[in-house]
Amino acid sequence: MKRITFYTSASGRCPVQEHFDTLPDKTVQKIAWVLRVVRDLEHVPSQYLKKLVNTDDIWEVRVDVGRNKFRVLGFFCGCELIVLTNSFQKKTQKTPQGEISLAEERKADYLQRRKHHG
Repeated sequence: MKRITFYTSASGRCPVQEHFDTLPDKTVQKIAWVLRVVRDLEHVPSQYLKKLVNTDDIWEVRVDVGRNKFRVLGFFCGCELIVLTNSFQKKTQKTPQGEISLAEERKADYLQRRKHHG
């Protein structure tokens, strides 16, 4: 079974949790359900988890609530730990480059700080 954790900045902010806190309960419940699927299944269907091409190994957790599409970006740290870096409501076909860049920056920051803290 995989473990899922949320990225926390050096100052202690947790952007994914902050975003979830602004969403309706029904949406958060659906996101939580999809995260459990991602965590518990050995082979997660690509409708729920997909590797983004041309990125620094960034993965996208895909949650559809009615017509609303939510995406949570993150990366694998080892085989079992998924670190979720940012989440957003998707308004266009493509994942916004700004969100991908943010995920890559937070990944680099996470790995850098982890290296220094053992």
